[in-house]
Amino acid sequence: MGYCFYTYINTSFQSGKNMRTINKMIMAVVFASTASVVMAESSEEDVSAASAPIEGSAAPVAPSSIEEIAGGICAGCHSADGNSVIPMNPILAGQHSEYISKQLMDFKANGEEPPKRNSPVMSAMVAALSQNDVKKLGEYYAKQTMKPSQGSTDEKILEQGRILYHGGNIEHNVPACASCHGPNGSGIPPRYPAVAGQHTEYTMMQLGLFNTGERANDNDIMHKVVSRMSAPEKRAVSEYISTLR
Repeated sequence: MGYCFYTYINTSFQSGKNMRTINKMIMAVVFASTASVVMAESSEEDVSAASAPIEGSAAPVAPSSIEEIAGGICAGCHSADGNSVIPMNPILAGQHSEYISKQLMDFKANGEEPPKRNSPVMSAMVAALSQNDVKKLGEYYAKQTMKPSQGSTDEKILEQGRILYHGGNIEHNVPACASCHGPNGSGIPPRYPAVAGQHTEYTMMQLGLFNTGERANDNDIMHKVVSRMSAPEKRAVSEYISTLR
């Protein structure tokens, strides 16, 4: 239609002195009208293309499996199979599932209430995990085969630790560790964890936290026990525990 209009006007005014000027004006109008239509059509196509599903596009990603969580979120500190190689991070492989699940839940904040067990790092790691995820993680690690840490070879320290672990210290009213954690360190589920083969540094750190009260999520038994132990005794029993199998 624009083109026909232009042809008609052009024929009528061929002899006029303003012909060239009029031609230019008409062409500009026609060009602008045509361009507007093209742009509008292109915009509609762009919107339709953006809103339409992409052929062959992937479906929404399903929630991660427990193996993916363990191999992703947890692996950096505990290794994918729970056998941490970092002395300050606990070995989780072979631990009682109920104990692991409880600790993970204790790291989670409950609404406005702070976590029962204080660790900003662990709280961030478990924040997005559901209660079912936590349960399954406990079951996953419980099924893994533990690779014990390298125990101490200092016979003097190990002997002191052995006496404390199995017999306690009657003079200072320190009970034997074996009464709760078993003669071979296998623990008594679900309340008392397995400790055999655990990293010396991690065990010592936890004894220190129980002593100061910074860790109080289980009960006050550990606080009472370790508050009666000397620093060398804590070191000795931690070294001995790392040799248990």
